[in-house]
Amino acid sequence: MLRTHYSKDVPEREGEKIRVGGYIESVRDIGKVKFMIIRDKEGKIQITTKDEKIGEQINSMTKQSFVLVEGTVKLNKQAPGGREIVPTGIELLSKADVPLPLDPKIKSGLDKRLDWRVLDLRKPEIMAVFKIQSKLVEGMEEYLRKEKFIRVFTPCLIGTASEGGAEVFPVIYFDKEAFLRQDPQLHRELLISSGFDKIFDLGPNWRAEPSHTPRHLCEHRGCAVEVAFIKDETDTMRLEERLIVSAFKRVKNDCKEELELLEKDVKIPRTPFPELRFPDIYDILKKMGKEIEFGEDYDRESEKLLSEYVKEKYKHDFFFVNRFPFKAKPFYVMRVDENPQWARSVDLMFKGLEMSSGGQREHRYEKIIEQAKEKKLDLKNINWFTKFFRYGAPPMGGFNLGIERLTQKLLDLENIREATPFPRAPERLMP
Repeated sequence: MLRTHYSKDVPEREGEKIRVGGYIESVRDIGKVKFMIIRDKEGKIQITTKDEKIGEQINSMTKQSFVLVEGTVKLNKQAPGGREIVPTGIELLSKADVPLPLDPKIKSGLDKRLDWRVLDLRKPEIMAVFKIQSKLVEGMEEYLRKEKFIRVFTPCLIGTASEGGAEVFPVIYFDKEAFLRQDPQLHRELLISSGFDKIFDLGPNWRAEPSHTPRHLCEHRGCAVEVAFIKDETDTMRLEERLIVSAFKRVKNDCKEELELLEKDVKIPRTPFPELRFPDIYDILKKMGKEIEFGEDYDRESEKLLSEYVKEKYKHDFFFVNRFPFKAKPFYVMRVDENPQWARSVDLMFKGLEMSSGGQREHRYEKIIEQAKEKKLDLKNINWFTKFFRYGAPPMGGFNLGIERLTQKLLDLENIREATPFPRAPERLMP
C-alpha cells in the first residue's frame, strides 16, 4: 500500500517515518514556514515544512488534490491531534481543477450538493452521516448473528408485480418484462417455509412513486428480517425493538466523534416500545380533532398526531401501530381470526415517521388463497409464491426496517436524500 497510516493513527513517537495520503484541505504560509492540511476518512493531519523546494511544490498544488506525503512525525500541541509531519517528499496523485464547482467549506443548497456529490461527501459532517449509518447496520447485524439469524440474498428481479403493480419499475429481461422488487418479503417467506428458522437480508428495494417529499426515495435499503415459530405479531415487535437498541448502542459506543461533530446525542430507547392498536386509534385521533371513518386506514397527518400523543403520554420517540384494517393491507398478511376486519400488521414509527412495516404472515394455504381472491388478484400471477404453502409452512413474521429513514430521523436530517450517498428520486437518476 502507498499509505502506511491514516491521520488518526499517526504514532506519537517523534522521528518515525511514515506515509499518509489524502486530499488537500488548505494551505497557508507563516513566514518561511509552509503549512498544508490533508484530510482522509479518519480526520486530518498537518504537513509542516521550511524546505523551499517542497514549499514550491505545495504552492503548485490545488485544494482538493490528492497527495501522498512521506515524512517524519513531530509532536506539536498546536497541530490537529497534537502531531504533524515534516515531509521529505510529496507526490501529487491527482490534481483538482480550479475553480471548484462545489467548495466543501462553503454552504450550498441540497440540489447543488447532490449534483457534485463526490465533493460534498468530502465534508467531515457529511462523511460522519455515513459512518454512523454504517454502524447502525453493523449493530443490527451484530444482534441478528448473535441470535443465530442467517444472512440471505433474495432476488431483486421478480417475474410478476405480485403486490399489485402500481408502484413497480418494469425492466427488460431478455424477451420479456420483469420488475424491480418492492420488498424481498415474499422470497423470505419461501425461505422460512423451506426450513430456515431465522433469516435476514440487507439490500435495495424500489418504489415507483412520483413522491417529491423529504421522506421518500425511489431506491432505498432495508434490513429485512423474518423468523419462524412465532406466537403472534408481538414476537416480531419484541425482535425489532431489540434490533433497534443494538443498532443505537453500536452508534453511541463507536461514533462519539461523529456525533459530536453533528452535535447529536443518541439516547438508547427503553423497551418495550409503546403500542397503539386499531380500532382504539380512531378514538385517540378523534380526541385530537382528527376524524377517520371506522375501518379505514389513517393518513400522514394521523401519523404525526399519534407521534405527539405517544411523546406526551409515554415520553417515547418510538411506538408500534398494530392491527391495521385488513382492507388496506396485502393478501399475505395474517388476519385476526376472531375479528377478521383487522390484520396482524405492524408499523414502527420513530419521530413521526414510519420506519418499517411488518407483522405476522399468513402461512395457511387456504387462507392465503381466500385472501388473494378477496383482493381480486390473478391467482396465476402469484402461483409461483402460493403453491409452496400447500406443502407446509410454520407460523412466521418479520419486517423490513428502512436504513435511510432510520438514519434521517436519528440525526434529524431535513431530507432523506442526505441519508444516501447517491439518492434515486423522481427528479434524480445521476450521478
